[in-house]
Amino acid sequence: MFGREGFSPTPAGVGGSVSIHEVLMQVAGHGFRIPIKATLEALPQNPVFANLLARFIQTFASQISYTALCNANYQVDERLARWLLMCHDRVDGDEIALTHDFISLMLAVRRPSVTNALHVLEGRKLVRTERGRITIRDRKGLEEFAGGAYGKPEEEYRRLLGVF
Repeated sequence: MFGREGFSPTPAGVGGSVSIHEVLMQVAGHGFRIPIKATLEALPQNPVFANLLARFIQTFASQISYTALCNANYQVDERLARWLLMCHDRVDGDEIALTHDFISLMLAVRRPSVTNALHVLEGRKLVRTERGRITIRDRKGLEEFAGGAYGKPEEEYRRLLGVF
């Protein structure tokens, strides 16, 4: 997951021209498209730009590996808390427009598991849910609930990119 701090496909950041991934926007917002050819031409001409892309790729790799760790070691409700915090880091305001179906796809769980996990978070007054919308009510509490599932990749983002 990335927001205004990132880019995709990441192979372009290291001179690659092919990606096996599909890029989609999860929530409403704005994005910019740059032709891959222009990106590849800019890298050798702009070492600061190339360095920024490389630092983002490092932070993104940390996030991906940490997601695998969380998927193996944390319960669905803690993983959901982490994922909502990651979304919250990247949107303006406290409302996130997402469906249970989409969240289940992102967490690789069944939709009822998302509903149950959201009920846990709602019961603790950490979030409020409405159809297709989740509102973060208590970010600090959500961070505490997520425990070790949230924070390490974000520290890496701050260290290398100065965001979050």
